[in-house]
Amino acid sequence: MTSLDSVLDKDGVRLTVEDAVATVTLTNPDKRNAQSPALWRALAQAGRSLPGTARIVVLRGEGKSFSAGLDRQAFTPEGFEGEPSFLDLARGSDAELDAVIAEYQEAFTWWRRSDVITIAAVQGHAIGAGFQLALACDLRVVAQDVQFAMRETSLGLVPDLTGTHPLVSLVGYARALEICATGRFVHAEEAERTGLANLVVPGDELDDAVHDLASALLAAPRDAVIETKALLQGVHGRSYEEQRTAERAAQARRLQDLAGIGD
Repeated sequence: MTSLDSVLDKDGVRLTVEDAVATVTLTNPDKRNAQSPALWRALAQAGRSLPGTARIVVLRGEGKSFSAGLDRQAFTPEGFEGEPSFLDLARGSDAELDAVIAEYQEAFTWWRRSDVITIAAVQGHAIGAGFQLALACDLRVVAQDVQFAMRETSLGLVPDLTGTHPLVSLVGYARALEICATGRFVHAEEAERTGLANLVVPGDELDDAVHDLASALLAAPRDAVIETKALLQGVHGRSYEEQRTAERAAQARRLQDLAGIGD
């Protein structure tokens, strides 16, 4: 694809593809890109709809905020039209509730696929589910006005949209616990200092900074990037010696491929 092609546009999510870069945009700025089950299904569909040519996926939100988190309508008795309310879900069996939450999580899991690198471009509020969506990506480029917060605990809930693992990996257990338990804001300076943000830029430079990062990531051969990402993702599950072994195996595959003698 050499032009900007729209692949998906539904329920507050738009997927466009231009060459090797796909962009997933949250498109409900009037509600600060608040999230709903329909939006989560659309995000999961966006992941399934990525063309094989995509190497970079950029996630962004229209308007002043990346995402203000879960739409509070979810907690009303009527919930969302055509959807069971969260109050109704709570009355179901444990197995039913587990299956529903697992379905919601699918919107947040595919961003870690080894065949793409994902970048969240974050401005303004990234609250609760919005914070977890940014955490789902490999990298985060943020505007100076960014405000991250994990507000689930203050509502009597827990972060359940896959955000706890990357948060602890990035900032450590103690800081992650403090961020989640207090629900406080994390601003740009702290986000960059603690590793939540790879780069902080003025708001009007956010798109250009993401474009430059995507271009730099595309410079290396795709297979080498895929192997490297898989190596790094596996670090926490391996000992030092196991990681050495994994490095050797990955390098052997790369050398064989370059020599034209791979499987």
